[in-house]
Amino acid sequence: MSVTRKASTRWTGDLQNGSGVTSFVSSGLPDTSVTWAARANEPEGKTSPEELIAAAHASCYSMALSAGLGKAGHAPEEILTEASVDFKPGTGITGITLAVHATVPGIGSDEFAEIAEATKDGCPVSQALKAVPITLEATLG
Repeated sequence: MSVTRKASTRWTGDLQNGSGVTSFVSSGLPDTSVTWAARANEPEGKTSPEELIAAAHASCYSMALSAGLGKAGHAPEEILTEASVDFKPGTGITGITLAVHATVPGIGSDEFAEIAEATKDGCPVSQALKAVPITLEATLG
């Protein structure tokens, strides 16, 4: 069964001076403002496509890692994933770093590293973003 999620952005004005509002149609989360200045410089309380990608990647990776660890017989206590998406104006998204710290009783560091790396390559958002270099920093604690 397929599931579809929706979001929309209404943009007014030109790129440099315009602004937009992103609406999370499926979830009903609060609307979020977007501007070029917030994307290319400091956020100043606004979001960007790259931050939205980072949020999607962090949540997807955490879920996928939990599933992979569970399949290997290791129930995680906690997984904290931070995704950093690098954007260079005029070039685009140049790289993504996933930094994960997990507490997983009974797993060795080599097995954890193997599952974490396989998850980096296999999570659905990683698959959608495979045109961009993705690096992983995984720690077990």
